[in-house]
Amino acid sequence: MMLRSFLTLVLAAVVMGPAAHPQDALKPPPGAKVALIEFADLECPACAHENPLLKEAAAQYHVPRVWHDFPIPIHRWSTQAAINARWFDEKSKKLGDDYRDAVFANQINIVTPDDLRTFTEKFARDHGIALPFVMDPQGKLAAAVKADADLGTRLGVHQTPTVWVVTDRNGIIHASEVKDFSKLYSMLDQATAETRK
Repeated sequence: MMLRSFLTLVLAAVVMGPAAHPQDALKPPPGAKVALIEFADLECPACAHENPLLKEAAAQYHVPRVWHDFPIPIHRWSTQAAINARWFDEKSKKLGDDYRDAVFANQINIVTPDDLRTFTEKFARDHGIALPFVMDPQGKLAAAVKADADLGTRLGVHQTPTVWVVTDRNGIIHASEVKDFSKLYSMLDQATAETRK
């Protein structure tokens, strides 16, 4: 019986992989005591709606906002948008974030993958960048998007946006999922107060 229990645990660890538990995966980046960890989809209307709030909250509280891609399979262009954003990240993190913000702001006008390509070409032109014919020839950006989505699945993410306020209080990590975005600021107030103790 003990052997069976042990094998079950080993099998679960292999299937779930590293960082399957929120305490392992959801923590502030080095040097931060509080952070917002977000799993989002660039084609998701709810993500677009909450984006300004999350951006403003991160700036006001001076906390990192850690983005993870979680493209919803039924969305026609979200995976490509995530790949595009990562391509812009390679130019500069700010440019990648500006692209995400622009996609969210113009989401209603991006209906098809062709619309996304046209939008992305214009965004690149407006920022003085020439787009390559193929954004991700080796597939490394797509692999990074998939790794984020796989992590989200292991953490139980089933909708977007899924956001946690995470804290590191003297090495004790705590993650609270934001269920009601109208309470985000009070959650950040509590998190920042707790990490000052």
